[in-house]
Amino acid sequence: MSLTGRSELSNSQQPKLQPFSAFSIRYFPSVWLGGLIWHLCRWGVAFLGTYLINDMTGSPRLVQLAGTVLYAPLLLGGVLGGVISDRFDRLRTVQVQMLVIGPLSVLIGLLVRAERIEVWMLYLYMFVMGIGWVTDMTSRRALVFDLVGPARLDNAMAMESLSLSGGMVLGALVGGSAVELVGVGSAYFFIAGFTVLALLILLPVKSPPVVSRPSPASARSDFTDGLRMLRTNQGVVSVLGVTVIANFFLFAYFPLVPVVAEGLGAAPFHVGLLLAGTGIGMMIGSLAVARWAPYRRGHVYLLGLAAALVMVVPFATVSTYYLALAAIIASGIGSGFFGATQSTLVVTASPVASRGRALGLLSMAIGALPVGMYFLGEVAERWGASTALVANAVAGAIALSVWVLRRPEVRRMTTDDISPL
Repeated sequence: MSLTGRSELSNSQQPKLQPFSAFSIRYFPSVWLGGLIWHLCRWGVAFLGTYLINDMTGSPRLVQLAGTVLYAPLLLGGVLGGVISDRFDRLRTVQVQMLVIGPLSVLIGLLVRAERIEVWMLYLYMFVMGIGWVTDMTSRRALVFDLVGPARLDNAMAMESLSLSGGMVLGALVGGSAVELVGVGSAYFFIAGFTVLALLILLPVKSPPVVSRPSPASARSDFTDGLRMLRTNQGVVSVLGVTVIANFFLFAYFPLVPVVAEGLGAAPFHVGLLLAGTGIGMMIGSLAVARWAPYRRGHVYLLGLAAALVMVVPFATVSTYYLALAAIIASGIGSGFFGATQSTLVVTASPVASRGRALGLLSMAIGALPVGMYFLGEVAERWGASTALVANAVAGAIALSVWVLRRPEVRRMTTDDISPL
């Protein structure tokens, strides 16, 4: 039996879609814009949290721990989030988490302005934000498939990657600019305002009818079925292994950007711009995938990650700010190729009724990120940020090579592959 089924039309038979064709689908523009603003908030919180903790403590370890806390829910709750996505209304689930984040952001802003903030409070707030990301990733991305269907899935997921990278750029720039203009405390009020805006944009959206929902089995059974996919779906496992490597060895560097920028003498706005560099590159890569619609998705996924890892080395070692910015943008382009194909590979390798749980497994694989952040922080505390980043990138390239040799299924994935209904 093949690992995946075949779509009704091969790649050569399918009509060529325009780069933004998904936006012709009703409600997709609103869902996409709401996601863009949500990602702005998430990356804004990541920037403000790491910037503030670095200012309060000056410890690379504690800065990295902020990232660990933010992404920990992905590891701890990914499959549970997938169960929620498959059993409950996906749109309403996304809206509820926004209703929680907004007031909490106001509270944190007030505590910072009153100089009553403690590091543990920031950790707790970022953990809640991480829970929101699990909800968004498992529910909203499955909602996107419900809206656009398989024909426009590549395009829609590339646009999803674009919203993530665009949110990274805007969140870092808004955070850095707000810190310079109104102070870090008031910057959290911007986060609250944008969360409310995202919620308002989603209010007119109607949940699409879903043909295949899970049978009324127990949530525990759904949870077990999600984990069982790790034994039965080799294609998904191959993709998830690459995702683990990417998040442990590549994306773990994000919280260290303020530390690198401080060594380059950067002001708050330029710290935000350096962090935004990854997002700028990811936007370029995502747009390229949307326009190109590559036939060999698996190759694009792997080569994008490899290029992103390589470019971390010059980012960590150059002594000029703008060279570091150029290197991180180049790394981001590779990340854009990787990110624009990641969810598509998982969704098309999974049965319709299990796609929420498959995305939950993906979020658990991304949950390698907080673990990687913790270990990178320990190395950086002992040997410095530059040495830690270079060692991590080299180790990641080696791990990727070994994994693909052992589990080559992802290399063979193309646009002709889609799991049977």
